[in-house]
Amino acid sequence: MSNDEKNTSEHGNIHNQDITALLAIMQALRTPETGCPWDLEQNFVTIAPYTIEEAYEVQDAIERQDFGDLCDELGDLLLQVVYHAQMAEEIGKFSFSEVVKAICAKMIRRHPHVFGDDSQRSLGQVKGMWEAIKSEEKRQKARDQQKPETMSALSGVPATLPPMTRAIKLQEKAARVGFDWKAPTPVFDKVLEELEEVRAEMISPTDDKGLENEVGDLLFAVTNLARHLNINPEVALRSTNHKFTTRFGKMEETIINSGAKLEETSLQHMEEVWQRAKLKE
Repeated sequence: MSNDEKNTSEHGNIHNQDITALLAIMQALRTPETGCPWDLEQNFVTIAPYTIEEAYEVQDAIERQDFGDLCDELGDLLLQVVYHAQMAEEIGKFSFSEVVKAICAKMIRRHPHVFGDDSQRSLGQVKGMWEAIKSEEKRQKARDQQKPETMSALSGVPATLPPMTRAIKLQEKAARVGFDWKAPTPVFDKVLEELEEVRAEMISPTDDKGLENEVGDLLFAVTNLARHLNINPEVALRSTNHKFTTRFGKMEETIINSGAKLEETSLQHMEEVWQRAKLKE
């Protein structure tokens, strides 16, 4: 029996192009003695950063409208789910099939206007239904785990989210209970107020963390303004990052082609070249 045939026999048909094959591959990678040494060393903590990274790479492919890359990146992200499920099964916590079962049940439960009885379907999708069902699920989970039923309106926003994304979610949750401005104008005024507080802290520092705190307040206010303007600040900032990179590259190329060195060029001249690059856009 060849090595390929032996591996197929031990770990299932890993040449199938379906989820069963992927599960078999992951099981093979994590099999003691015969698996991959690197994969065997990993745990939930060491793999978590890769999971987050793959999610960002999916987002990047979407923004670039590169569907070939998107297909690959979705596969990488799926592998992360399978990886965590395999490690959980090894310690007797849950299996991949339980992950699938849980998400299927959740999707059906949160879409009564699609999967419910005739009366529920006739109502159609009511605004806020998803969040209302989700909140009730969390309250029921707290009761099942014998935790206090009184939960903060801000509960359920992971502290590990990127700060700007977490700010948006906290603001959205606060808005659902009425803690929010009704229009963008007062939010804009709040941004100006926070900006002035940054200036005041720069002039007369209060303590070592004072300026950091004021800049944080300013960023939170700007994020809130973006939310009120129906702009995703993460997307807006990524677009600006790309724009800055492009313009800087053109400025850099122009200066180097002129025979000068970037680090020896005055800020005034760099600004002039920058503005010309901007006009060409």
